[in-house]
Amino acid sequence: MSILFISDLHLDPARPEITRLFGEFIDGEAGEADALYILGDLFEAWVGDDDPSDTGAFVATKLKALADSGVPVFFMHGNRDFLLGEAFARRAGMTLLQDPVVIDLHGRPALLMHGDTLCTDDVAYQQFRAQTREPRWQQQFLAQPLAARLAFAQQARAASQARQGELRDAGTMEAITDVAPGAVAAAFRGHDVGLLIHGHTHRPAVHALDVDGRACTRVVLGDWYEQGSVLRVDADGMQLDALAPPRL
Repeated sequence: MSILFISDLHLDPARPEITRLFGEFIDGEAGEADALYILGDLFEAWVGDDDPSDTGAFVATKLKALADSGVPVFFMHGNRDFLLGEAFARRAGMTLLQDPVVIDLHGRPALLMHGDTLCTDDVAYQQFRAQTREPRWQQQFLAQPLAARLAFAQQARAASQARQGELRDAGTMEAITDVAPGAVAAAFRGHDVGLLIHGHTHRPAVHALDVDGRACTRVVLGDWYEQGSVLRVDADGMQLDALAPPRL
């Protein structure tokens, strides 16, 4: 059996076909796994555990059933769902992980990250991230009415899309929104590992690197905007694959 890693599903009521694909994945392959790790951005947006959306309820039901069947489910916050809290985690049977965290992966230490902290050239985003991760900011935000929080999420999404358009027009989109090599090397050094698994950039690939003379591997998980993406790891190795596009 395999340990499965996924990220950047961006589940949203506006994209029911991807939510359906997620359900099929949980009912199928995930049910036979040793464990499931979700490395952030499970949802397109998350403004608090009191969000009554059908998508959140569906996901919680599916993941709780998976966990109850004996498959451990681990979740790491992403840049879209960093406000997902203990209440929803309990509903979904998930164990929350710190970002970053090192796990034992078939006898090999592996560093898990969402990946956004590696994009250090995106200074504006890093400043926004630092602000929104402050406990006081989160407490004040979550104290607002749900409607106000949903409106804020819509505005933030629109601002993000506008900024991405500006970066594309300037020809800097690829460089600024991808990981910085220096940050990647520092992560390998700082955690003394040879394997890093992350998402966020939507650039699925397996990169072979040399860090200070040490052979290292960086695995980037793919997003689920058009189809699924999963990393399967067992005692014999690892395989990064795309899932079949959702049935329409």
